[in-house]
Amino acid sequence: MKTILVGLDGSPRGDGVLAYAESLARAIGAKLVLFRAVSIPPEMRLAWADPDRPLELVLRAQAQEYLEACAATIPSEVLAGVRVASGIPWRALCVAASDEGADLILIGSHGYGGIDHLTGTTAAKVVNHADRPVLVFRPLPEST
Repeated sequence: MKTILVGLDGSPRGDGVLAYAESLARAIGAKLVLFRAVSIPPEMRLAWADPDRPLELVLRAQAQEYLEACAATIPSEVLAGVRVASGIPWRALCVAASDEGADLILIGSHGYGGIDHLTGTTAAKVVNHADRPVLVFRPLPEST
């Protein structure tokens, strides 16, 4: 196994996903490609009021900045790069895994909320549609 594509979404669980990914990469001698998808809900396009700064470019720049900050915490011998793509997150992850030649997709699990009860989570969709192994990171429960 040479390349692990790590899907990050900017959520608080991202730190745990990233730490686990680094640990796994070190253990098996793999490199990490950090990935984030940018998706624009149709109602956001209508509400965006700055014609000089297209919304997609703003979101892609923010995603790039986030991934670069994450990458700064990963030693260079483990990091293969960062990648931002536009599109529905689960689809974009699957396409990026193929494009990068990733041997594994690592993503965080997230609890169901709102519409996820009906449509399923990004993690579930990646598991169901990816053409390569997927590892879903779930943090250990807090000890009480």
